[in-house]
Amino acid sequence: MIKDTINNELKNSMLASNKDRTSTLRLILAAIKDREIIAREKTENIDDKTVMDVLSKMVKQRLESADIYKKNNRLELANKEEEEIAVIREFLPKQLTEQEIREIIMIVVEETNSSSIRDMGKIMGVLKSKYAGQLDFALAGKLLKDQLSS
Repeated sequence: MIKDTINNELKNSMLASNKDRTSTLRLILAAIKDREIIAREKTENIDDKTVMDVLSKMVKQRLESADIYKKNNRLELANKEEEEIAVIREFLPKQLTEQEIREIIMIVVEETNSSSIRDMGKIMGVLKSKYAGQLDFALAGKLLKDQLSS
């Protein structure tokens, strides 16, 4: 399970006295713990897919923060966010390139016999179920919209 891997990495990081990495790993585990508490209230169990969702959201938040920091000329804070992103991405599957996303979208559009913007929700649902953690869904949505409107 991904959570076990993160716990092991935390132990290794603490032994190596890598404070920045340790801090980021603790943030990851805290976010997972929050999700576990929510799931426990609903009497659900969390799995690796749920953990990947948590990690993906953490990456997205940090990308947005880094962008804002860069716009406000706070490069030291932007760099810190980018370092955290690098640590978080270690536990996510390899991110697909824009070209790979385009190819996947074309395949899913064919599979679902989609032809208009109205089908966008259905296609995004398929993409989320098959490629969680691998796709930048903001980019995928933009590319899908472009393809369906042409």
